[in-house]
Amino acid sequence: MAGGQERILRGRIRSVQATKKITRAMELIAASRIVKAQSRVQAAVPYSDQITEVVKDLAAAGAGRGAPLLVGRGEVKKTCYVIISADRGLCGGYNTGVQRAAEGEIKVDVLGGLGYEIVTVGRKADNYFRFRGYNRNANFGGFSENPTYDHAREIGKHVVGLFESGEVDKVLLVYTRFISAGSQEVVLRPLVPLETQTVEGGDAKPSGGGGDYEFEPDPETILETLLPRYVEARIYAALLNAAASEHAFRQRAMKSATDNAEELIKSLARIMNRARQDSITTEIMEIVSGAEALGTGKATNVRYVELDDSEITQSANALVSSAGTNNANDL
Repeated sequence: MAGGQERILRGRIRSVQATKKITRAMELIAASRIVKAQSRVQAAVPYSDQITEVVKDLAAAGAGRGAPLLVGRGEVKKTCYVIISADRGLCGGYNTGVQRAAEGEIKVDVLGGLGYEIVTVGRKADNYFRFRGYNRNANFGGFSENPTYDHAREIGKHVVGLFESGEVDKVLLVYTRFISAGSQEVVLRPLVPLETQTVEGGDAKPSGGGGDYEFEPDPETILETLLPRYVEARIYAALLNAAASEHAFRQRAMKSATDNAEELIKSLARIMNRARQDSITTEIMEIVSGAEALGTGKATNVRYVELDDSEITQSANALVSSAGTNNANDL
């Protein structure tokens, strides 16, 4: 019995050791990708800042007063939520945080009698909301760990089309913002229409007889072309932040899994050693008990007697006489 238990424990230890190797490798891969993802986030900041400044300058020059992306609707009846999650699991609470934040906002809208649409980015969010029967409009997936600007352009084109067609009155981004390798937070930010404070200000305000900048073509045309690019830039920045956050969550989750595997291996090794000691102790007790039983058993006493010739003859005659009597009785 003890031998069978020991074999089972050895098998479990080997299985946990194999799992530990996998989680350790995934931890190292995620840690290496965090650096690259963080650099991509930082590299996208200058473009986002610059396009924001240009939008402000164009708005300050008087453009955009009738642009659909700048003119919000008086009453918001339907909101579109762009939820950015991961395509794969094994990243701790990353997907859960985004899903619960979006779900909370949706429930508030439903209780208030407002409509909603969901555009999911990542397979995990799509599976989550599809399983629970939410209104899903579209899904984009397969690139959560390494998004490109083309992916952001595709998403931006879809959500801008929803807003301009009047199908939704507002578009919100729900994603995880990357602060550092050890700190991330789930944020919910308006995407369309653009916030008033986003386009206020700028250096192209009129001074004297004209503006500080000259635009060609006119500011209105430039702004109409630039606003979709601005929306795409914001989506791209959100995708990069989400990708970096996913790697950070996965690195922490895999480190925790590796540490737990080490503790489990130690625990199983102690149990196996205890079982082995119990088996050895049982065998020793059986040997000792057997030895004691042999030592306390009653031995048969045998006495050897030397006989002379006359005594041997008398004993032989007695045996012959006894044998003859027995034969007569048998007859």
